[in-house]
Amino acid sequence: MSQDLFQAPDYYLLDELLTEEHLLVRNAAREWVKREVSPIIEEAAQQSKFPTSIIKGLAEIGAFGPYIPEEYGGAGLDQISYGLIMQEIERGDSGVRSTASVQSSLVMYPIWKYGSEEQKQKYLPKLASGEFVGCFGLTEPDHGSNPSGMVTNIKDMGNHYVLNGAKMWISNAPFADIAIVWAKNEEGRIKGLIVERGMNGFTTPETHNKWSLRTSATGELIFDNVKIPKENILPLKDGLGAPLGCLDSARYGIAWGAIGAAMDCYDTALRYSKQRVQFDKPIGATQLQQKKLAEMITEITKAQLLTWRLGVLKNENRATTAQISMAKRNNVEMAINIAREARQILGAMGITGEYSIMRHMMNLESVITYEGTHDIHLLITGQDITGLAAFK
Repeated sequence: MSQDLFQAPDYYLLDELLTEEHLLVRNAAREWVKREVSPIIEEAAQQSKFPTSIIKGLAEIGAFGPYIPEEYGGAGLDQISYGLIMQEIERGDSGVRSTASVQSSLVMYPIWKYGSEEQKQKYLPKLASGEFVGCFGLTEPDHGSNPSGMVTNIKDMGNHYVLNGAKMWISNAPFADIAIVWAKNEEGRIKGLIVERGMNGFTTPETHNKWSLRTSATGELIFDNVKIPKENILPLKDGLGAPLGCLDSARYGIAWGAIGAAMDCYDTALRYSKQRVQFDKPIGATQLQQKKLAEMITEITKAQLLTWRLGVLKNENRATTAQISMAKRNNVEMAINIAREARQILGAMGITGEYSIMRHMMNLESVITYEGTHDIHLLITGQDITGLAAFK
């Protein structure tokens, strides 16, 4: 078991922009990752198994709904604190961060924002404590980037609804206690509903043979005439804007998380470059390796500044969907490029489980696609600056 020697880069002294509370939250998450995630994550990835033993710890560091008010079991933190927690968790592993950000932004967020008071009291405290784990059902076999084309549907049966359809590529699905599911009613309007494990006709088969996010449990949601009580409908918002609002929160967390993966790859490559000797000197003394490392720290610093500013705007309720989209796309691309360059610095050692780089690289191949593909995010920015939609 290798020791976690990670040292976070802060080339532009961004810690000076953080409050004392931010630093306390960030450092607690960082130490937890070093203690609880790093020692087990390589074996979990090799075995393609989510380490359920860490759920309680994730709850304890406030990773589940950190910005949810304390009255509902959350930590009542601001958006920068949320981002910093996601950064530190993804520094450990993208799959673990996926579990936390789905719970926070795609399950707790819609219940908090769109749910009734009864729904908030019933579900949020259990989700915050990790007693319940949730998942989010939007993507379908034939509808990914175009969620408005969904075919999953509900029919009003008088005193309840009947739900039919299927969702796929759903993080946490195999063991989730509840699912936030988006379906069309008979008028074609998209509604959010809470589906509970144990409801007749609701199954969650696991997706196997993944080369990426191997520490995240992924599955399908199958609905075969599932009876949904009317009190399980999210009452305060419907239409496509409801799930997209959740995705804004999740994409914001990803923008921070990707920095963590990049930081880990950079730190690993920097340390290795000082230790690996070829031609009688450390490879870090060669021009080509210094070029790689200098570009890495430059791109990480740019992403840190971009995301910190986005966090300020988010705290002020001024961050736009397009701004969040830009940060998600930029930071994930930055991280995956750094992972690839870092792997080259390590040579053949970079593909082994002795180091984290190849695991990060494989994970980021999923992160660059999910919650809005790289190309779709480019088009979101394009539409925002031109006023012209290229989606159709």
